[in-house]
Amino acid sequence: MPSRIDLSAELTFDKEGAQLFRDALEEADCVRLEVALAALPTNTPGVRIGGGVKLQPLLDVTGSIGAIAAVALGVEARPVRAFLFDKTAEKNWALGWHQDRTIVVMERVDADGFGPWTVKSGLIQVEPPFEILERMVTLRVHLDAVDVSNAPLRIVPGSHRLGRLPEAEIERVVAAFGERLCLAERGDIWLYSTPIVHASLAADPPRQRRVLQVDYSADAAPGPLSWRGV
Repeated sequence: MPSRIDLSAELTFDKEGAQLFRDALEEADCVRLEVALAALPTNTPGVRIGGGVKLQPLLDVTGSIGAIAAVALGVEARPVRAFLFDKTAEKNWALGWHQDRTIVVMERVDADGFGPWTVKSGLIQVEPPFEILERMVTLRVHLDAVDVSNAPLRIVPGSHRLGRLPEAEIERVVAAFGERLCLAERGDIWLYSTPIVHASLAADPPRQRRVLQVDYSADAAPGPLSWRGV
């Protein structure tokens, strides 16, 4: 199993589609984030965040989280979808290999290339044309240390360059490209290309692992569609 040092040294966003930013958040920012997230429900594995005024100073490109998105996308980067994943002994799950493909919008407006549509946790989500997803990035902000046993994210380096993959092809891609584990400490942030093939392990032994995941895009929604934002 590769060490945490080896992992961060080997993976770069430009080449593999993922990169670790160590100590991106100071302890004061971690505490601010915990306070902002404290009001969210705790009875579900993942909570979709529909409105986060308290998060905005951190998520803007001038904030400590959004500034990392700006490294990849420039100053036009804006958060378009966010989740809190809080694994505990009572809520401990694994997630199979997949690509993230949806953005949250203000309302359903039929547009060429957009669909299918879903509504989850009261939020309207749509799969946009894949070229929009290819220009997006995802940040995973760690509030707890993640070692090899505490549910690290699994990624397939380089898979972000393969386009939209049929479900039946994903296992073949994993076998061909291999996988890496995204280990982290409190305050670390992982940046990766949104379409990268990824999965999640369950914690073993089960314990808390909190991750704020935020998708960013620099593309404006084609009118009359409008990204909901965070």
